[in-house]
Amino acid sequence: MRLHQLTVTAFGPFADTQRVDFDRLASAGLYLLHGATGAGKTSVLDAVCYALYGEVPGPRRGQGQRTLRSDHAPTDLLTQVTLEVTLRGRRLRLERQPEQPRPKRKGEGVTVARARTTLSEWDPTEQSWRPLSRSHQEVGEELGQLLGMSRDQFCQVVLLPQGEFARFLRASAEDRATLLGKLFDTGRFGMVERRLAELRTESRQRVHGLDDTLRALLHRVRQAAADLGADWPAPDTPTGLPDQRAATEAEPDASLADTVLERAALARVEARERLAVRTAAVHHAQRRRTRALAHWEEQRDLHQRQTRHARAGERLAALLADQERQLRLRARWERAQAARRLAPALRMGKAAREEHGRAVEAERRARAALSGPDADAPWATLVEREEHARARLTALEAADRAERQLDQLRAHLDRLDQEDTDDEATRVAAEDWLADWDEHRARLHGRLEEAQWAATEAEQLAARLTQERARHGAALRREELTQEQETGERQLWERRQREADAREHWLELRERRLAGVAASLAESLRPGEPCAVCGSPEHPRPAPTPAHHVDGPAEEEALGVHQRAQAEREATERELHALTEALARAREVAGEEPPEDLEATCRTLERRQSEARERASTVPALRRELEEAEGEHGRRLTLLTQARTRATERASRRQTLLAERDTTRQEVDRLRDGAEDVAKAVAETERQVTALARAVTAAREEEASRGRAQAADAELTDATFQAGFADPGEAREALLDPEAEAELARTVEEWRAHHAAATAELADPTLVEASERPPARVEEAHAETERATEAVREAAVREETARGTLDQLVRLGREVHAAVRELGPLREEYDLVARLAGLTAGTSAQNARRMRLETYVLAARLEQVASVASQRLQHMSGGRYTLVHSDQRSQRGARSGLGLHVIDSWTGQQRDTATLSGGETFFAALALALGLADVVCEEAGGARLETLFIDEGFGSLDEQTLDEVLDVLDALRSQDRSVGIVSHVPDLRQRIPAQLEVTKSRSGSRVRHHDFPTPA
Repeated sequence: MRLHQLTVTAFGPFADTQRVDFDRLASAGLYLLHGATGAGKTSVLDAVCYALYGEVPGPRRGQGQRTLRSDHAPTDLLTQVTLEVTLRGRRLRLERQPEQPRPKRKGEGVTVARARTTLSEWDPTEQSWRPLSRSHQEVGEELGQLLGMSRDQFCQVVLLPQGEFARFLRASAEDRATLLGKLFDTGRFGMVERRLAELRTESRQRVHGLDDTLRALLHRVRQAAADLGADWPAPDTPTGLPDQRAATEAEPDASLADTVLERAALARVEARERLAVRTAAVHHAQRRRTRALAHWEEQRDLHQRQTRHARAGERLAALLADQERQLRLRARWERAQAARRLAPALRMGKAAREEHGRAVEAERRARAALSGPDADAPWATLVEREEHARARLTALEAADRAERQLDQLRAHLDRLDQEDTDDEATRVAAEDWLADWDEHRARLHGRLEEAQWAATEAEQLAARLTQERARHGAALRREELTQEQETGERQLWERRQREADAREHWLELRERRLAGVAASLAESLRPGEPCAVCGSPEHPRPAPTPAHHVDGPAEEEALGVHQRAQAEREATERELHALTEALARAREVAGEEPPEDLEATCRTLERRQSEARERASTVPALRRELEEAEGEHGRRLTLLTQARTRATERASRRQTLLAERDTTRQEVDRLRDGAEDVAKAVAETERQVTALARAVTAAREEEASRGRAQAADAELTDATFQAGFADPGEAREALLDPEAEAELARTVEEWRAHHAAATAELADPTLVEASERPPARVEEAHAETERATEAVREAAVREETARGTLDQLVRLGREVHAAVRELGPLREEYDLVARLAGLTAGTSAQNARRMRLETYVLAARLEQVASVASQRLQHMSGGRYTLVHSDQRSQRGARSGLGLHVIDSWTGQQRDTATLSGGETFFAALALALGLADVVCEEAGGARLETLFIDEGFGSLDEQTLDEVLDVLDALRSQDRSVGIVSHVPDLRQRIPAQLEVTKSRSGSRVRHHDFPTPA
């Protein structure tokens, strides 16, 4: 990975757009990134990490993407980071914008801009950037494959953070495992440990579950065999089995399966013996019931035959007593049947006579409706007169239709005249309205333009009013700040005077105390005791105590007064400085114009804005009025055109109607045939035709019905004689209605059937034989059968109970065998998984160092890192120190595997890394970080890291050690790698010519590339 260009806009402390040329810096191999505290040195590295991963490193990641935005940037300048980087031979450009507030494009207020990501690749053929993706997910996946490391790995091996590896150097094995696990992604080994532990628990639970199943099955076997009389041990006796396990973690019981199998087999043997005994008892009871059933059936059949013979004799005697009456009923039924065969002829004769009577009456009424000689005329004459009347009626109807058509033509002509009058009024009104249209439209357009201009003016005045209000507020703030500044300047002058007085007083007391130091020493001298200064036991001339002598506490009190006055002066200076800056900002906004003038300007603008808004408020109404007027104009034009078109069409239509009216009038005069009123003539002729037609039809029907009645009477007379009746009247008297005839036939047939059945039963040999035997004993046979059946039922119940017990024990036996077969592989699986889980978790006795699987893998990585880091550490320490990995067990049996020690070649001893001094800890941690970066890159697929950053820590090194550390870092250039040092140590500015300086100011930070010579 090689960085080329970084561009940040409104990011972190950078208010505007800043560019970092990494190609220029990397050409020197080793370069310095420095600046004042808080200027934004680390923000440059944050921008690189954000461009690659969409997140900033360390604790700043959890503060939300909106915190990436610079507070110094203007609201309309969006935060953006652009990075050009080469990954695995591909030059890419990343552009990212976080989610951030921005001003609305329309109206006032702000909205939230969504996060954006763009990935492009440089096309050397086209010499241009080729877009690849705008999807956050796709860009993240593509960069993850090219980088080969996660964000945490990148921040550890590329952005070597402040103090992280010093803490790693001194960390405990658990803390060290946490960091190494993130860098080398060994979480899968920890997952293996957890999965094996879960498998052990799951396997133990399955074994315990089957053990519980066996216990439950044994309990069910005991319940099923409870009535067999077996001597089962109680569950809580020494030979019994516990109902449940005292602890879920206890090892499974291996003897449980054998015990359950043995007891289940014993129960099945006893159940089979019990079933054989009860099956034999059932067979004996069934044979006894069979004999009883046969005897009962025999007695019951005898009783039934004896009863049938007796009842048949009784029925035959009753039937013979009613025989004479049945003969009379049969004769009456046969005569009714003969009359029923004549019924159609009787009905036809009666119907023919009735029909002829109705025809005679109809002819009489029809002739009564005729007048004159037509009432008695033959029906042939009536037919001729009907035809003549119908011909006259046809002519009169045609004349009537022609008269109605003539009335319609007159009405149509009248409507045409009325439409001419209406359209003329419409045309005149439309022409009058359209004559003033151009002037009316121009007037409406003018009013609308004036209202729209007022709306524009209102928006412009609103913007000016906002600006003037801001200036007015700033002016008021300026006046307040001016007064506060004056007060602050007076306080500052007073506190400076107070500080000067206190300092002068303190210095005076100090001089007086120093002048009296000899007197203070003289006071402590004792004859014969040595002097604390010269050691002589003789004191010839002790210094006298001067007037106004000052002791130490008095001087310290004066110093405290001076320091408090100094702190008050500094606080006042800071407050005054803040006031001065705020006042400068207020003057920059408001200028020097008085607040009263600005307030008057605001009132004027408010009034003008109100007036403009009032004028602009008529825009919607004017637009509607203009739209309505234009719609009315179109409607009037349409009405005028339609009126003119209709007038032309009516003129042509009028000529046609006038010609048709004259022709129809001539046709009416021809068809009326002298009738003054055609409608009355038509009605009179219709009545005459109707009366003649009825009379002709009635005469024809009377003649036909008379013939049918005569023929029906002749046929009826012949049929009556042949049926044995003297005349039709006698036949009518013999007729019965269908229900009575059917009832009579049913009575006769029932007597005959009963007589035949009774006679047949009395002649049946089996019934005769049964009547000669002694009476049947049915009740006694039935009671014996009931007793035998009850005995069979009781024996079957006992057999079924025994069979159910055996079936249940067999099923339980199969379940026991299935559970035992399933338990064997599970127990073997549990033993294997338990051994593996204990071994990988470091709790097994076979794991002598109590080292977990993940720790074992990390120990191999740490050993590799220590080997690589020692090469640089020996150079930095002048060959004194070497890093080594230790897998010795910790004290008190704690787990081991990630120990890290140094070998001091001066003493030949191996000691803990915590015993290194501050500077030694720094270069040891730096060597460890560089070694870890090399190993992580190799682990990540061999991706080359051509750029590294080291953040702070050089201030703890002496001059010689600093040279050695810089030599090691400078040697990385031979591997085509560049190293950026982030530090504010002044000595590094003299040693490293290639520099990127970050400066800060009140308006935001800026970056500056220092000139440096290009290496030969």
